[in-house]
Amino acid sequence: MEKVLLSGILGMVISIAAGPKFIEFLQRNELGQHIREEGPAGHVSKQGTPTMGGLLIMISMTVPFLIFTERTLPALTAFFVTLGCAAIGFVDDWTKLTHRRSLGLAGRWKLLLLAVITGVVALVVYDADFKTSVYVPLADLDIPLSWAWYGLLFVIIAGAANGVNLTDGLDGLAAGTSTISLFTYTAMGVVAYLVSVRARSPNPEDLDLAILGASLIGASIGFLWYNAFPAQVFMGDTGSMGLGGALAAFAIMTKTEILLVLIGGVFVLEALSVIVQVLTFKFLGRRVFLMAPLHHHFEMKAWSETRIMVRFWIVGAILCACAFVLYYRYFSEFAT
Repeated sequence: MEKVLLSGILGMVISIAAGPKFIEFLQRNELGQHIREEGPAGHVSKQGTPTMGGLLIMISMTVPFLIFTERTLPALTAFFVTLGCAAIGFVDDWTKLTHRRSLGLAGRWKLLLLAVITGVVALVVYDADFKTSVYVPLADLDIPLSWAWYGLLFVIIAGAANGVNLTDGLDGLAAGTSTISLFTYTAMGVVAYLVSVRARSPNPEDLDLAILGASLIGASIGFLWYNAFPAQVFMGDTGSMGLGGALAAFAIMTKTEILLVLIGGVFVLEALSVIVQVLTFKFLGRRVFLMAPLHHHFEMKAWSETRIMVRFWIVGAILCACAFVLYYRYFSEFAT
């Protein structure tokens, strides 16, 4: 269990220690954020802030992951999805920077690349004989999906990656909410590992997933040191899609797909706000929100960035706590 704590500490130390030089490198090469003209007026001052800080998160978490894990298949799969989604985000960020615009990789190409990642995951879980069903707590139902479950994998990965990406619009918002969500999955991994220890058959797969989660938490906290308001660096799509991919991978590898709706509840709300805004404007000719995603709506209501950030963190923590209770009660054998 010490490995979980050490991986988190090492990820945080690397992220904090490398932060100043990394930010200096981005500034020296003029790798700054381009702000959308249609966004909130207050964001104009953020123009030129170094971006692609997600690289710092990915590098910082990779080191402890490779040192402390036994590289079991579930952990390596989650690691692959995290870096794969981060790579898609990196291409998107690089496209924005080289073309000096706020629009990056076309949506269809993002979806195609996410489909490729999903295909690799599908092959892994098929070979590992994963159950193609989704368990619904409270109702105590195990819904068989057969081949449709593999389609659900794409919805989970693409939805989580894009959900975190939509949330990344305020200083510290995506990094903080992602850290809370990752903490939940790490705690779930620890609980699962303790169950196996109690049964005198320690499961390295659960421990490796917990170590990966802790590594991501430490790296994200270190990044948050520089991303808190006023941000010295943005994570960009590299970070947001990477973290979203990680959450999706944890949900798939732990067979807690339904709990992702709660663990990633803030991201779900952000994505839904965009969908509702688009549909109501298209079919009714009016907007439900002052601006979408949801955090921009509150900005337009004159809420400060820190006020929005902290309140979203609180909502995320409450939803994650509910998810953990459900996990402990319905998914874990710890209490039996």
